[in-house]
Amino acid sequence: MASAVLTAAAPLPAAASAHAAGRPEGAVSGCRSVAQLLAVPKGGRGVDWLREALQVAVALELATIPPYLCGWWSVGDRSSHVARLIRRIVGDEMYHLGVVCNLLVAVGGRPRITDSAPAYPGPLPGGVREGVTVYLSGLSRPFVRDVMMAIEAPEAPLARGMNASPSVGHFYSDLLSAFRSAAPGLSAHGQLSERIGSDVLEPVTDLDGVERAIAIIKEQGEGTASSPEDSFGDDHPAHYYAFGEIYHGRQLRREDDGWSFTGAPVPFPDARPMAKVPAGGWPDPPQRVRNLLDRFDTAYAKVLGTLEAAWTDGDARTLRSAVRTMRALEAPALELMETDLPGGSGTYGPQFRPPGA
Repeated sequence: MASAVLTAAAPLPAAASAHAAGRPEGAVSGCRSVAQLLAVPKGGRGVDWLREALQVAVALELATIPPYLCGWWSVGDRSSHVARLIRRIVGDEMYHLGVVCNLLVAVGGRPRITDSAPAYPGPLPGGVREGVTVYLSGLSRPFVRDVMMAIEAPEAPLARGMNASPSVGHFYSDLLSAFRSAAPGLSAHGQLSERIGSDVLEPVTDLDGVERAIAIIKEQGEGTASSPEDSFGDDHPAHYYAFGEIYHGRQLRREDDGWSFTGAPVPFPDARPMAKVPAGGWPDPPQRVRNLLDRFDTAYAKVLGTLEAAWTDGDARTLRSAVRTMRALEAPALELMETDLPGGSGTYGPQFRPPGA
């Protein structure tokens, strides 16, 4: 059904340079890569495998939030269609992070969120989508194509891609299969309940709940292989197609031969020209910028630590505190985005530097 749009709207990003920079390919501390996890025979995918795989999922979901926030913050008119699309997707990703944290707690694990925070630019955690480099910048069409659409690309375009690295969708499908075969006991103790974005996070206590949780993640964006019309209980296109509307400047429309971006115009918004954050962060920034970067990164470290504490203590009030602190990141981010770089090559922006980096 979606073959036309999948063929026409799946731009392939340039190859990553992680090896040249000496960085491991998206390694998650204490975990094997997704390819290594998927190489384990199905009979060996018990509770320990599930805990390790879910920790990688935590890192994957966390990695999407900073670039999407940078894109959203950079948009000048927050009432624009594009700003509202990106804001909805940020909420979805925060919800996905909550879902995989709940699933990890359900099988007796504890999310390691601070340790999972990636450095940018870099590959996606776990080695999924080899060739994709996730970087931070203001909203631009190349950023939408090479970061946003590349992260969310459905399994069908990936199967036609230039490498055989595992997709996010494949990873989640195998996670669900492992839950079915291992049939672990699921404890509600320590799981959290909270409204996040447009969704309600709830404890998962049976296989039906696991299936629904993973289906939501896939249908909302990561690795969906369905038609664009198969949204999960709402009228919004999956993330990949929403970003495609921004990139192509047109809404999705169903034609006689399939789906295409030929619908109503989607004007590309004016955006603060935040430059791409270089590897290692901004070199030799002036003192005012350094102070803003330190202020931002201190608050970011608090967000990560508070999120981790929320699932350690099983306290939704701590989760709400983390969300409030995350909202406070916007003020220093906007100050940075309105500060010109030397030479007029754009503006500064947040680095999302991981604690201890």
